[in-house]
Amino acid sequence: MLSTHPIQKLSDFRRLRSFTSRSLFRGMTSKAVGCAYSMAGGRSDSTDQPFYHESILLDEVVHFLAPLNGRLFVDGTLGGGGHTEALLRAGATVKGIDRDAEARDYATERLARFGDRFEAVAGCFGEISRLAEVGNWGGLDGILLDLGVSSHQLDVGERGFSFRFDGPLDMRMGDEGPTAADLVNGWGEAELRQIFWDLGEEKSGRKIAAWIVQERAKAPFETTLQLADGIEKLIGRRGRTHPATKVFQALRIEVNDELGELRRFLEVAPDLLKIGGRLAIITFHSLEDRIVKQTFRDASKAEVDRPEWPSPRPNPNHVYRLLARKGVAPGGEEVSRNARSRSSRLRVVERIKTPTVS
Repeated sequence: MLSTHPIQKLSDFRRLRSFTSRSLFRGMTSKAVGCAYSMAGGRSDSTDQPFYHESILLDEVVHFLAPLNGRLFVDGTLGGGGHTEALLRAGATVKGIDRDAEARDYATERLARFGDRFEAVAGCFGEISRLAEVGNWGGLDGILLDLGVSSHQLDVGERGFSFRFDGPLDMRMGDEGPTAADLVNGWGEAELRQIFWDLGEEKSGRKIAAWIVQERAKAPFETTLQLADGIEKLIGRRGRTHPATKVFQALRIEVNDELGELRRFLEVAPDLLKIGGRLAIITFHSLEDRIVKQTFRDASKAEVDRPEWPSPRPNPNHVYRLLARKGVAPGGEEVSRNARSRSSRLRVVERIKTPTVS
């Protein structure tokens, strides 16, 4: 089990480009992987479907995970199934996890042609150990997480994720637990101010929290535009970024316990991978990227050192080998085609045999 102790609480975050893909597969060149993927059909042809979400860094994910025939993968963030489809086309078997019933239903229909090589699994990737035990998955050849909110969730106002469309102030990726409206209308000013800073890095968090408490005394917040338009009037707008962006991010992360789920996943992931199995994670904002980057870095060191020690010591958490040391950023063509990809980073590690620590 991997310790994620370097980041334990939100306050730690405050203390706290690009990579060209190389041939890193053992016994198989990237050209061979690319050929296998191309022969299997390449990119999805499902762009006309209503749940469609253009998968980010798709070619890079396929390159690093090497989804060959007979290999078993878990897509911990199934969404519309774009990444999963690419892995299936290359011959792999995939278990797709998602807490969103709409996503599971859509992906099941979209990927039905792959038969029993695909299964949609209800749950969160943070509980992957339990799901693997229940499903008797055995050792995995790879795991993928795409931590971004899907285009479908952003573009459907009823889900309450977007300030571009009016809808209930919900933001839940599933159908359980408190909504964003519950937080906005029920939390104290200090609690709201704290999450706006810790989870949204919003410099105007104090002002926004005070305004929310003042306004909800007149009438509760119920819709996304009620909150977003009010924030825009309060602090003004500069540039293209909507002034409510960071507040919405903070509420979404808190509602779905996104950072807690990520830490729980990272702690158990090494135990689920075969030796040589690979873990690929796509991040979209600095909070989650710092957690992934630091966890991967710490688990890829053969030795650790402290000032009070006479010499470095073997690292008991040395379970990974870094495959993308600086992270993989999307190319200019992808960013121009899909603006939502511009802040993404792909980080990849390979499970190694844990050395005996005396």
